[in-house]
Amino acid sequence: MSGRRNPFKEIEEMMNRMSRQLEGSMGGEGMAQFGGGGASIDVADRGDEFVVTADLPGYQKEDIDLTLQGDRLSIRAERERETEQTDEGEGRYIRKERRHESVNRTVTIPEEVDEENVSADYRNGVLTVTLPKRSASEGDGHRIDIS
Repeated sequence: MSGRRNPFKEIEEMMNRMSRQLEGSMGGEGMAQFGGGGASIDVADRGDEFVVTADLPGYQKEDIDLTLQGDRLSIRAERERETEQTDEGEGRYIRKERRHESVNRTVTIPEEVDEENVSADYRNGVLTVTLPKRSASEGDGHRIDIS
């Protein structure tokens, strides 16, 4: 079964390519100009684990939602910022701006991971997710007796 094509994976790869092209054509800003988009992500294979690093500057740990579903790691972050300038004499608004910002990225992990031992750390605007690989002996398979 592993030799079969997965059309959903091909569609996801095509969407990722289109997203990168859009970001490139907009001077690297991409969808972030429109209040949503992607974060810069690195995925490293360290032998016995995968390490995913995402740049999320300006977000708080509480703003980030991280989920692992099967072979897909989803990173979502949202924040709202409000800027206010007032006339100190009368206290009325001269300018008040509100902005909603979000990023959303999904990464396909190429091998099965040990979901129970996944860990994440967020420091100085960088999210690091460590996903230990599942060994063959930890799989869901079982021995089949031949009669």
